[in-house]
Amino acid sequence: MADEKIKGSCLCGKVTYQFSGPTKVFQYCHCTRCQKITGSAHASNIIIEPDQFEWLTGESSVGRFELSEAKHFASSFCTICGSSLPWLTQSAKAMIIPAGTLDDDPKVKPIHNIFFADKACWFENVNDLVKYDALPTKK
Repeated sequence: MADEKIKGSCLCGKVTYQFSGPTKVFQYCHCTRCQKITGSAHASNIIIEPDQFEWLTGESSVGRFELSEAKHFASSFCTICGSSLPWLTQSAKAMIIPAGTLDDDPKVKPIHNIFFADKACWFENVNDLVKYDALPTKK
């Protein structure tokens, strides 16, 4: 994957990006900040070096939110559609790619869960749930 470009975008398509090179890690983060920012049980984040990343289109439409008390946490989003977007940590040592924004297969899979002690009280392992390939029909 060293030279392969992995692309991603927001829901409306205004903002696009790409990255290449090896990933540091692909992980699920269950911290309460990630729960709040994603509206889900966890964030699915790929972490790369900042110099592996580039905005292709719409960088001027990228908004950013930071918690002043958080050393590593921030959030970026499309100011048009609200989709999450990649963000540079406040320490500027890592670029966080929300995996749900990818348009291409990153060729890596999540390797662990972090802050699992803070997991949502309603979280259930997806393997334990009924699975449908599409929206289920009413019975």
